[in-house]
Amino acid sequence: MSDTSASDKVLDPRSATPLYVQLANVIAQQIASGALAPDRPIPSENRMAEEYGVARLTARRATQELRERGLVVTVRGKGSYVSPDAGKNGTAPEA
Repeated sequence: MSDTSASDKVLDPRSATPLYVQLANVIAQQIASGALAPDRPIPSENRMAEEYGVARLTARRATQELRERGLVVTVRGKGSYVSPDAGKNGTAPEA
């Protein structure tokens, strides 16, 4: 299998953790590792849904979760971007 990006981060539908939280954790891990850099876009909801085999609404809720954590900002009509302060440690910026 040549596409290892999605296969390395398999979501577990049997887990007690909701799929949207699992997906948000995967994206947060990518932010923490530097794979998704500050001020750069995260994958679109459609792309996340396709890549991770979840419903688009699950991807939307994962993006909302990341916004609530302070890891991403969403610009209406443009997409969601990694927060400038989030890339350092993959957690929400301090208030």
